[in-house]
Amino acid sequence: MATAQKLHTELNPIQVSLLRLFNRPMSENETKELKNLMVNHYSDLLDEEVKKITSVKGYTQKDFDDMLKGES
Repeated sequence: MATAQKLHTELNPIQVSLLRLFNRPMSENETKELKNLMVNHYSDLLDEEVKKITSVKGYTQKDFDDMLKGES
């Protein structure tokens, strides 16, 4: 049975603030720089989470290699 997901229709305060901040003309280069900044930020957060989980679960490189081979 599928569960209904609550749709968010309101922007949170940070989203509103960002829209106001970037409500101006930007060059293609500025846009790319902002996208790269955000991608790098979320990549760093993901790396931290992976390191934390790897440490907690005690995974080794061999474990990851086995997972990639489907031998988990």
